[in-house]
Amino acid sequence: MFLEKIKSEGLSHLSYILGDKGLAAVIDPRRDCRVYIEQASRNGCRITHIFETHRNEDYIIGSVELAALTGASIFHGAELDFSYGQVADEGDIFELGDIILKIIKTPGHTFESISLALYDRNYGDEAIGVFTGDALFIGDTGRTDFFPEQLEKMAGLLYDSLFTKILPLGEQTIIYPAHGSGSVCGSAIAAREFSTLGYEQRNNPLLLLKNREEFIKAKISEKHSKPPYFSKMEEYNLTGPPALGCYLPLRPMSAADFEDEISMGMQVLDVRSAQAFAGVHIPKSISIPLDMVPVYAGWFLSYRDSIGLVTDSLEDLETAYRYLSRIGYDRITGYLHGGLREWEVQGKLFQSVPAVHAGNIQERISKKVSFTLLDVRTEQEFKKGHLPGARHVFLGDIENRLDEISSLQPVTTFCGSGQRAIIAASILKKHGIEDVENCFGSIQACSRGICEIVSS
Repeated sequence: MFLEKIKSEGLSHLSYILGDKGLAAVIDPRRDCRVYIEQASRNGCRITHIFETHRNEDYIIGSVELAALTGASIFHGAELDFSYGQVADEGDIFELGDIILKIIKTPGHTFESISLALYDRNYGDEAIGVFTGDALFIGDTGRTDFFPEQLEKMAGLLYDSLFTKILPLGEQTIIYPAHGSGSVCGSAIAAREFSTLGYEQRNNPLLLLKNREEFIKAKISEKHSKPPYFSKMEEYNLTGPPALGCYLPLRPMSAADFEDEISMGMQVLDVRSAQAFAGVHIPKSISIPLDMVPVYAGWFLSYRDSIGLVTDSLEDLETAYRYLSRIGYDRITGYLHGGLREWEVQGKLFQSVPAVHAGNIQERISKKVSFTLLDVRTEQEFKKGHLPGARHVFLGDIENRLDEISSLQPVTTFCGSGQRAIIAASILKKHGIEDVENCFGSIQACSRGICEIVSS
């Protein structure tokens, strides 16, 4: 008997494969799904069942691809009319050797959400674990805001799912959620990825609330962002995404070819470090440091237009390709061979983003120098602590507020460390707002006693 967790970087997506006596099941597989086949093979099993705890919003599910490769059957909740797979309903039981998986309907995050209780036939009647999808996280519970006109209903459904379906499985039950810390599907998920229902019942702030009404009030007061790419994920995960197949070798492009593709509408995504982009970059390119691609690419890249990549290494290129494919960006034309050095020596135009130290920001504020300090962190971060006079515009909202920002030049972008700020700077420059600089270090540097920080 085995159980393995597969973590997808950036998205903080957690999927699972478990099996016994030659049979295996996968829960919430990612799109690049061969990892599950390899795990099953190492454990002498074949994958026979694939379960989706709900229609995922933040990544493309790999069920259809994995089923095509293995012949496994796909199961998901009944409340959505999926174009593929079969219904798994309350009380349905699936056996894999001595493993027993029992379906529990747990709506609230979405209507069709299910959880899977895990039992071992040889050791008593109590559940060993529960795969909770986005209903229950470690230290948090799933967001309930995907149906704005039904906020109270969804929060109430989640309360009922947690307190009448999941928690009664017993304190000993190990939790296997679909996301870890950093996921946009929760607001306060713990950094650790292990817990039990008993521990959560005694320590999870939302499970400590006194009654259903307090829980509903807490949930509807939460503020979550909803990147525009979520609608594409919902579409793919309802109808079945296009097959990924094997990764195709990306086309190396000369500076001249790269420039030609740009002139025909290719988007340029630069995944180098924030500091490298600030030093020199291709005009109108979008900077998203590599480890931030899974979270922020879906805010700013179009699915309609092709993408050209700028990286520092082939390893980074492969990682960027993998990250983009997980959220449905398949139109990747190629990459700039030789990187920015090749662009420069071929005499192509380039730009830079001036860098400013936190101490200089404080000096400007003290001397009342006229400039706009654009803080692009979340509302919660901003309220917790910001610099006096800073203007708050959440990073994901920048393109919707360009007219407002264009009148505020010069602009200094600011965030937690300067990484999100460089994304903001690149978006502003892409849209013709040129008088832009970036504060590297941002609030983290300021908190070293360099700047005055206020809260609201």
